[in-house]
Amino acid sequence: MKVFSLVVFAFLFSTDVIWETDFEKATEKARQEHKLVLVKFSGSDWCIPCIKMQKEIFETNTFQSFADSNLVLVNADFPRLKKNQPSKEQVKKNEKLADKYNSKGEFPLTLILDESGRILKSWEGYPKLTSEQFIAQIKTLVDARN
Repeated sequence: MKVFSLVVFAFLFSTDVIWETDFEKATEKARQEHKLVLVKFSGSDWCIPCIKMQKEIFETNTFQSFADSNLVLVNADFPRLKKNQPSKEQVKKNEKLADKYNSKGEFPLTLILDESGRILKSWEGYPKLTSEQFIAQIKTLVDARN
């Protein structure tokens, strides 16, 4: 019974944040809501550090709760398997974003941008941080704006 209660509790209080795929819409939303933009460049079906980061940082309730209040999230995914390929239009959007912010092709690459698209912080590769430490680094940037 205790396990069931914990599962129900976790479900009720989990926040499933939305990852935007359109950078222009995301930056407009960030302007309107006065939030920072987190952009992640990932290879969701081949990049082991990307998958690890997704599970250990981005999918945690702590991160999702923080992100919901402070960030607009953008996912620029570059999967390799044919079954996971985004639409041709989305591939073009991701490539345009990569040309601007990830010309070296780093995976994972995570960026914090202001609403005008200026890079405030970046993490190349998997940061050896807990989700709480990762959030603390972003919170410093959020607090500096307020």
